[in-house]
Amino acid sequence: MLNSISSTVSLHNGIDMPWLGLGVYKAEDGKQVIDAVKAAIRAGYRSIDTAAIYKNEEGVGQAIKQSEIPREQLFITSKVWNSDQGFESTLRAFEESLARLNLDYLDLYLIHWPVEGKYKETWRALEQLYKDGKVRAIGVSNFHVHHLQDLLTEAEIKPMVNQVEFHPKLFQEELRNFCRDHQIQFEAWSPLMHGKLLDNELLTEIANKHNKTVAQVILRWDLQSGVVTIPKSTKEHRIIENASIFDFELTNEEMRTINDLNEDLRFGPDPDNFDF
Repeated sequence: MLNSISSTVSLHNGIDMPWLGLGVYKAEDGKQVIDAVKAAIRAGYRSIDTAAIYKNEEGVGQAIKQSEIPREQLFITSKVWNSDQGFESTLRAFEESLARLNLDYLDLYLIHWPVEGKYKETWRALEQLYKDGKVRAIGVSNFHVHHLQDLLTEAEIKPMVNQVEFHPKLFQEELRNFCRDHQIQFEAWSPLMHGKLLDNELLTEIANKHNKTVAQVILRWDLQSGVVTIPKSTKEHRIIENASIFDFELTNEEMRTINDLNEDLRFGPDPDNFDF
């Protein structure tokens, strides 16, 4: 049931992952990210998503330590960056992330981008970390169907999550169907398309019907689409507002209307043409 901020989805290995989390991309290390994470935890968020390349793992770790929530109630994600991919280098990168976060384990560790010729060895390292109990779930980010198909030819363990760009202008139907068929949880980064959708007329109309903001409508659409979502904000009022999506429901017609906004339009880079 998607009726509270504590609602979770069960990954294919049985680990529960919150439907809603806080993304900290571009949040500055130090006070800005510490304040954002603490505000999110106060507001009821239990999932925080960071990455080595964000350069704010230390601040995320400090905020976790300063919160009064037991570690086991939190779901912390980080990602291995492209230049660290490979087997041994990924193992080292993981330990460095863990040290910066000042944690004993991660809940989810992702391959940040599918670096050609490296992601299979990187995945083998993630499998090792998982078997060693250093991370509770492993997954990928920005993988297309063909990357997943290639990975699955040799993987011992299926990815539990694929975190990709997803919003009403980029519906990713083929990829979502593939992930669903293989029990890989779909997760959205940039769900609000960096604010580019907030003045959309159709979304505004739906928001007004529910007495909600456009951002809240989009995030609710994510959840009702079966997509975990991690909106980024450093402003406490926005963090609280983004979490106020569990007291209303979009109709089937409204869901279809939002789906129809798809233009296969990317705001971020295409994983097949990313400058690694």
